[in-house]
Amino acid sequence: MNQITFQVEQDGTEGGYVAEAYVAENEHIVTQGDTVEELKLMIKEALECHFESPLEIPKTVILNFVRQEIYAL
Repeated sequence: MNQITFQVEQDGTEGGYVAEAYVAENEHIVTQGDTVEELKLMIKEALECHFESPLEIPKTVILNFVRQEIYAL
């Protein structure tokens, strides 16, 4: 795996960001951070924990920011 994509959403209840990536069927990685920079560090840490060998860790991480907006008419 050369790259991995995380869907990133702002945490509406506690603030900060939550990132989730699907690695395989029924297997995913979830982490969070208060800022985007902290989130990147937490993703790096989560990848190091998830993959057994450093050679398995994807070299590229894509952050796909998802934003929801709700408003009344």
